[in-house]
Amino acid sequence: MTNDLKLLSPTVGAPVTTNPATGKPPRWKMALDVERCIGCHACSVACKVEHGVPLGRYRTKVYYWEHGKFPNVKRNFLPTLCMQCEDAPCLKACPTKAIDRQTDGIVRIDPDVCDHDGACEKACPYAAIGCDDNDVADKCDFCSNRLSVGMEPACVETCPAEVFYFGDANDAQSFTRAYWQCRTRQATPGMAAPPTHATAKSRCSMRGMIQPMPKINI
Repeated sequence: MTNDLKLLSPTVGAPVTTNPATGKPPRWKMALDVERCIGCHACSVACKVEHGVPLGRYRTKVYYWEHGKFPNVKRNFLPTLCMQCEDAPCLKACPTKAIDRQTDGIVRIDPDVCDHDGACEKACPYAAIGCDDNDVADKCDFCSNRLSVGMEPACVETCPAEVFYFGDANDAQSFTRAYWQCRTRQATPGMAAPPTHATAKSRCSMRGMIQPMPKINI
């Protein structure tokens, strides 16, 4: 992508520009390497700061669970956020059509159309939608405000363990495509697998192999 490319607009219904690397509009996807999550909650904090999420509500949340028997006990972490479902239950449940999937793949909520009914919150199987202090439905939209100026989502930029892989699924050089290819090599018999030992540099870390999302001057 070129440095002067404005990727999309945070305004609901605004047109999405074309990625010159693919000749197509970007289709944003996020992959999570949950094995790398250390449970620091940096993603949750960054999200709340970025969007002013009120107390008691989260756009991004980290769950944890413990298993095993002493002294062989282990704790695992699971960062969660809106899945941007292809067949989004919230979109179908909304009676006012305030929820829409745009060509960039992101499911967004128009607060001016939201009727505060809460049907979307009940329909979401991941508990990823909630209501703010004004009772307006709210959820992760991949930080569309940041994407509009060429920045990564706050959780992606903040995570110290590089759990989040974000990029244009139509672009073969994006973080998400590289991560999926890495995992496919690991899971497919007969294919050469990349290093998978638990180090920040080796375990499917694509950060040094492909170019990050460009930052534009504003």
